[in-house]
Amino acid sequence: MKLIFKPGDQKVYHKTVTEADVATFHNEVLHRVYSTFALARDFEWSSRLFFLEMKETHEEGVGTSLRIEHRSPARVGEAVMITATVESIKGNELICNIEARCGDRLIATGKTGQKMLSLEKVNSLFR
Repeated sequence: MKLIFKPGDQKVYHKTVTEADVATFHNEVLHRVYSTFALARDFEWSSRLFFLEMKETHEEGVGTSLRIEHRSPARVGEAVMITATVESIKGNELICNIEARCGDRLIATGKTGQKMLSLEKVNSLFR
């Protein structure tokens, strides 16, 4: 794992809310806004952007933790900016604080955890 980032470094992921992101359970749309579970996917992606640059060819990242506090709705078609900020890198673990905004409006905050493992280890875990 390349140690090329430090606490405070940021990655930004820009996302437009689509129909695929709305709160839907068992084919029933509950709310036509950016769902918490879609935010979870995109929070993980925003912090993975660090690992895309950090990983060696024989390594892969796996998610270890996720926390989200959903604060405000984002509607279909709205642009969301998700910012991941490195909180810490200890050994093979990356912890990021995440914030999602629609313009000046805070949509959600949270935290992700990921660990970098050898591909051999990842493959053995998922067999």
